[in-house]
Parts: sequence; structure tokens; C-alpha cells
Amino acid sequence: MNPVELAASLLGLANIALLVRRSVWNFPFALGSVSCTGVVLWEARLYAETGLQAFFFATNLWGWWLWAQARGAEESAVPVRWMSMPERMTWSGATTVLSLSLGWLLHRFTNAALPFADSAVTGASIAAQILLSLRRVENWVLWVAIDVVGIGLYLARGLPLLATLYAVFLVLSVLGLRQWTKAARSC
Repeated sequence: MNPVELAASLLGLANIALLVRRSVWNFPFALGSVSCTGVVLWEARLYAETGLQAFFFATNLWGWWLWAQARGAEESAVPVRWMSMPERMTWSGATTVLSLSLGWLLHRFTNAALPFADSAVTGASIAAQILLSLRRVENWVLWVAIDVVGIGLYLARGLPLLATLYAVFLVLSVLGLRQWTKAARSC
């Protein structure tokens, strides 16, 4: 058992559990998890997702700042809201273009394993992470799809702990979608 993969998984679980609760304290766990995950994914030659971990590190710092600003002194959870239909269309188009472009680049210029599946997870994860930082409910819809694809991708690359982690993430993402939907209705 890879101890770095185990650390990434445990830190990731704590991160998502706190995200579901809309707690600003999810971010320190996220920073540790993505650091460990980046090492594991590099060794598995999933280069798009390795780079994604660096992106996650930066956006988690940014998200931590945004959430700290959004949370009132007496509040324990940040407020959330839905996107408009034009915002959804724009994000969908940009995510698709990013994923396909990155997949083509990795296929053409690297020895990446499963470049298009890797890039689809990466493109959608970039969008989902930004939407999470902006506190949009739709981030959870993307995370559900990412988790489903990620489970298959990690199993195909012989990473059972990450596949298991993503199975748990899938359950937590569904819970997050339910909780954030409820919270958005009450705003």
C-alpha cells in the first residue's frame, strides 16, 4: 500500500466532508490532499491530473480567501447559490473545449495513459473547483460526473485506493448536492 496515496485519501475524505457542511476549514485538508495526490498521479503517468493538483492547490488558496470573506463572523457556513442558464451554457462550452484540447495535446505530444479520459476529468475538475470557490451549487453536479469517470480511470491505472476514495467522494458529492440545494433554497 502506497503511504502517500493513503495520506491523500484520508486528507481528501476530511476535505469533502467539511465541504458538504460548507465549512471554511475544508481548505487546509484540501491543500494536503492535492499535494499528496499530485505525487501519486505523476507516478501513474496521469499528467493532466498531476497538473490539475497544482491548479487545485492555487484555487484552494483562492477559495479559502473567498470563503473567509463570504462567511459572516457569526456564521459557521458560507452562503451558496445557483448559476443562471447563460452561465451554465458558457461553463459547459468552455469545459468541453478545454477537455478536448488538453486530451489532443496529451495524445499527440506525451506518453500519457488514457489522455482523453484523463483530460475530461481534468477539464471538468477545473470548472468544478472554480464553481466551488464561487459557491455555486452546480459544482456538485460536476463532481458527481467526475467521480464516476475517475473511479474507472483509477481502476484502469491500478490505483485502487484512489478509486475507493472517488467512490466515497461520489457518495459525499451526492450529499453535498443535496445539502447545498437545500441551503440555496433558504437564501
